[in-house]
Amino acid sequence: MATVDVTILGAGAFGLSVACACALRGARVRVIDPNGVAAGSSGGLVGALAPHVPDQWNAKKQFQFDSLIGAGAFWARIGELAGEDTGYLRSGRLQPLADEAAVALAQDRAQSAADLWQGQAIWQVVDAGDHGDWTPKSPSGKLVFDTLTARIHPRRATRALARALVALGGEVTENGKPEGKIVHATGWQGLLDLSAEIGAPVGNGVKGQAALLHFDAADRPQLYADSLHIVPHADGTVAIGSTSERDFTDPTGTDSQLDDIIARARAAFPVLRDAPVIERWAGVRPRARSRAPMLGAHPTRPGEFIANGGFKIGFGMAPGVGTVMADLILDGQDSIPEDFKPAASLPKG
Repeated sequence: MATVDVTILGAGAFGLSVACACALRGARVRVIDPNGVAAGSSGGLVGALAPHVPDQWNAKKQFQFDSLIGAGAFWARIGELAGEDTGYLRSGRLQPLADEAAVALAQDRAQSAADLWQGQAIWQVVDAGDHGDWTPKSPSGKLVFDTLTARIHPRRATRALARALVALGGEVTENGKPEGKIVHATGWQGLLDLSAEIGAPVGNGVKGQAALLHFDAADRPQLYADSLHIVPHADGTVAIGSTSERDFTDPTGTDSQLDDIIARARAAFPVLRDAPVIERWAGVRPRARSRAPMLGAHPTRPGEFIANGGFKIGFGMAPGVGTVMADLILDGQDSIPEDFKPAASLPKG
């Protein structure tokens, strides 16, 4: 007889969120990862939980919106079980607008947000001076400010998920026997293995490099400009990220590309010009071929499941991913959007 009901292969954000969702419903859960907790991209620095723009709405955007709205309660529960802070805060985000056309588009999106977000968050155009020196340079003098964007401390949050699971009676181990229902949450290397098994690309890894600066802006909004996320954390640091590298030889090494990221951040956000760099980090994020998460029945292992491909929005979707995967694994209830199912990333035919 199996000693656990569910085995999760992979101790990153997706794997541990699914594990906790199952354990909260009374399942006995084992998580196995030979590299340990938060060893991959879930152990990073940035933690920007940012929404899609409020237009051209679809099931993927709605799923992420619902997950972001539910994130406060989710991470509060995880923190309570773990006995530690996950770094979550719904801090909002500021983005510069380049010209009058961009301002007009942002104002249209503000109306769309009012309709789509139904008062649970706002997207508005504000004057750049409203936030003092904590603001990106804006040629138009205007910014977008949304109240849906949140932050998380990826490393702490992932470790908190592991501790929460143990508090719920689960097990996290580097070695163990898969038993019960099996879920593959094995990150970018798992996507490469699945591609090799199928004989066609279904996903890959995209390397990202990020930096941590010593600068206390703990309660300020996130900043976004020049494709850079600037995320203040509660511990007096600010994270800057990140690169998107399809071709790489060293998955965890930093180089001149990170130097460029730091230089661009200092140029776009003068308030950070003299903030010292205290950590450089690199890791590889799993990206499914469809660019959406790959959730549901495993495509080559009957009776098993997959939760992979979080890419840049893994933490933002983690609460929702845990819920729909627990529904499927424990109750046989499939509420996963079609675009998120493995078939969306598999070769046709």
